[in-house]
Amino acid sequence: MTTSHARVASGWDCHVHVFDPAHPAQPGHYRPAPRDLPEIERLAACLGVGHLVLVQPSVYGTDNSLILQRLSREPGRHRAVAVVDTSVSESELDNMHALGVRGARFNLVSPVGNGASDFRALAPRLKARGWHVQWYARGEQLATIADLHNGSGLVPVLDHLAGMHAGISASNPAWASLDRLAEMGAWVKLSGWYRLQAQTPYETLYRNIQRVASTMADRLVWGSDWPHTAFADDALPPYPSTWEPVVQALGEARAATVRQAGDWLYT
Repeated sequence: MTTSHARVASGWDCHVHVFDPAHPAQPGHYRPAPRDLPEIERLAACLGVGHLVLVQPSVYGTDNSLILQRLSREPGRHRAVAVVDTSVSESELDNMHALGVRGARFNLVSPVGNGASDFRALAPRLKARGWHVQWYARGEQLATIADLHNGSGLVPVLDHLAGMHAGISASNPAWASLDRLAEMGAWVKLSGWYRLQAQTPYETLYRNIQRVASTMADRLVWGSDWPHTAFADDALPPYPSTWEPVVQALGEARAATVRQAGDWLYT
């Protein structure tokens, strides 16, 4: 990150969302409560995190203006992952990059998500800017993602433990697909524990966290998934509870490297 932000803590939370009730949401989807950047900055500082990756939520579709506005408040401090479609212009992509966007997200889970056809059309344009491709997908969809990335030259980043939920067996074919993606240089986000058939304090995921960490080597980042849209507004998980599984599964020393790894993925 730029030296002008040396005063903020050096750690990274690589998966947060911001919501503004004035921002138009996709019809037929959830109605997000107001959760804005200053709130998550305060929470993150308690864990030594000063840099955030603002991930475009599916509820806002391809209207990335909210995260771009938030990036522009303090240029160079945070990064973002946008959602774009094939109609996006070169100048729009260039502006996003200048503001701090470093990836495009594809969502194979949400009913208003995007997928393979857009990826194929956008791949050369994303590669030209050095962006990665972030996937929200289930474990059984990893094989498709590997096929799409084969020969693309684009780095895949897999949300929420690559979909390796607490109920997945040790012999499930998804593990072989993850091995294949690792050989392509993929990254995994240690995030979204409550989306993975697990409940706090998430001990049922520790074995899968360890196996994913062994597979991905140093290509791991952590994300809180704040503000936890799977929960009612008055029942949000405490922010540190989303970090604790990383420490418990990997140990303090390895966890510390994960918290800093955004320096490599989001430069």
